[in-house]
Amino acid sequence: MATLSVDRRSGKVVGYNVQWHEGKRRRTIHLGGKRYTKKTAERFKEIVEAFLFYRRNGITTPEKPVENWLQKAPTELWEKLAKAGFITVDEQKTCQQLWDTFLKHKTDIKPKTMDGYRDSQVKFFEVFLPSEPVGKITADRLLEWKTLLLSRYATASVAGYMKNVKAVLNWAVRQDWIAKNPMNGITRGSFRNKDKDRIITMEEYFLLLNACPNQEWRVIVALARIGGLRCPSELQQLRWSDVDWTQNRFVVRSPKTEQHAGHGERMVPLFPDLRVELQKHFSDNENEFVIQSYQRTNWSLYEPFQKIVRKAGLEKVVRPFDNMRMSRSNEVVRQYGEIKESLWIGHTQKVMQEHYYQLTDEDFADAAGEAA
Repeated sequence: MATLSVDRRSGKVVGYNVQWHEGKRRRTIHLGGKRYTKKTAERFKEIVEAFLFYRRNGITTPEKPVENWLQKAPTELWEKLAKAGFITVDEQKTCQQLWDTFLKHKTDIKPKTMDGYRDSQVKFFEVFLPSEPVGKITADRLLEWKTLLLSRYATASVAGYMKNVKAVLNWAVRQDWIAKNPMNGITRGSFRNKDKDRIITMEEYFLLLNACPNQEWRVIVALARIGGLRCPSELQQLRWSDVDWTQNRFVVRSPKTEQHAGHGERMVPLFPDLRVELQKHFSDNENEFVIQSYQRTNWSLYEPFQKIVRKAGLEKVVRPFDNMRMSRSNEVVRQYGEIKESLWIGHTQKVMQEHYYQLTDEDFADAAGEAA
């Protein structure tokens, strides 16, 4: 049996002592500090008694209540039990070691993806300490972390941070650093911020074209709004040799989907409005790339595009290239169907439905049997 005594100094409680005898030797575990209440000390005494019982009876596997207590116990109490010889504590990896090792092994990802992981790491350490063991990351604490993030950042951004952290924790499971991912079962939310969705109409498209400073910019706008290309990643790799004028199509290479077998490139039709702009641009240059001017730059197109928007007499367009791609996706699915939309725009039908498709007034008018 173990006993519990109060440790007092100058009449004040400064801690508790859990004591027991091993032969003629008296052993003591001291619990000091305000964080150890009497209730905590009493429960710890019961745990010590349980391990004394296991030791006397040759039991090597703790009972479920004791195992549950161990999973939630602070690292300091684990260390005290280990020092007393009741349990064996393997060296636990820290949160800092987890992130450092994970990022070190991610040699096959693109710089933008790496930036996303590093940003998620910063957000992770807003709650979790770099020095604390990975095994102390619990579902409850992750939920608290999510709540904190939602109070500071947009829902779509939080979903991205949680997706990256879940990937890191899944990696920890595969490395046997933790038994299971504590984020399993925690919803991350939607990546889509509907407040920033905006259909760019064909009327606005022609206003934008007329406001472009040169033919190359007309092609950029046409490829995004009529071709539905991702910008800048898919524009950056587009060469004139990819354009088949005779067969009315062109090859689009997609860095975003190239890691999936058979999805590294796709064929896109030379839609009439797009062909007109491409032909004008083709006759004016002998460059290798369709968009040559930005090949040796960082492809910062946002500000130049906003100048075009202002010249066109339109209000500021948030996420302009995403919204032009989304606008084209909606047109293609209505005119040609979901299968062709998926093949030409370059994503799954599920992604189209969740992130691109928007109901219009015409949809409701058609459903009601009325003309729009």
